[in-house]
Amino acid sequence: MSDADLTSRRLPYKALAAEIASLASDTSVQVPARLVQALPGGASLFVMPAHDARLAITKLITFTPANAASGLPTIQGDVAVFDVKTGSRLGWLDGPTVTARRTAAVSLLAAQSLATSTNGPLLLVGAGVQGRSHLDAFADGLGVKEVWVASRTAQSAQLLVDYALARGLKAKVVMDPDHAAPDCPLIVTCTPAQAVILHSPLKAGQFLAAVGAFTPRMVELSPALCKAAATVGRIVVDTLDACHEAGDLLQAGLEVSQFPTLADVVRESHEPKLSIHRRGPVLFKSCGWAGWDLAAARLAFCA
Repeated sequence: MSDADLTSRRLPYKALAAEIASLASDTSVQVPARLVQALPGGASLFVMPAHDARLAITKLITFTPANAASGLPTIQGDVAVFDVKTGSRLGWLDGPTVTARRTAAVSLLAAQSLATSTNGPLLLVGAGVQGRSHLDAFADGLGVKEVWVASRTAQSAQLLVDYALARGLKAKVVMDPDHAAPDCPLIVTCTPAQAVILHSPLKAGQFLAAVGAFTPRMVELSPALCKAAATVGRIVVDTLDACHEAGDLLQAGLEVSQFPTLADVVRESHEPKLSIHRRGPVLFKSCGWAGWDLAAARLAFCA
């Protein structure tokens, strides 16, 4: 069995979402700023440490966007896990698998906490690793029964549809995500974030998790969509790191620091913010955080 398969088995989505919620309220958690080293050819090296009272981790991964054109993984690396008390290494987790599963589990937790309706199709815009992981997470954790898939190529969309059908879900390819979005109470955008792929403002009752853009220059959502969500609905970010990473919101000219975080939602410490426009749409902007990797390590090694 591969490292990826072993890591997947240790990180079931519902349990991982619950561990992420637990970590969000754990005051012992410390997450320094991640180091991002630019590499030749447009790639990046990420060094992402974190610790709590029991475990210390470092995720060391490369992000190589050009690999997508040749069929190679765009994210590669590992997560090293250490015992805080003894300093001994407890083991390794497969980095891309942790990234895929904890990102989808964070979106799942946000949807569990904020989505007002899960009846109807889930629209996935993007059919890569994150598209598949979000399909699995929302099917396992929310009971989603139907999935619509939009992608840059009909072939990749059909592959994910075939996977959904094999899982026993209803599924189809859609060509225009803007046209399909109004009929979907749940939407996830998980593209390479090189251009806007959703333009129209959300409707009341819709939940959108935007996970593709994690730098100021990346974008998936139009400024009009983001501004409307801030005005008539709610925007929640995964962490305050979004203040300098959430390209969608920054390019819309929004003051990201005003928005509650997922931890705020879990702890209900920003109820005044969350009570405004409760019937409006919800935009959850996720950029990634080493704390979520620590939650995965806690589930894998301490549960």
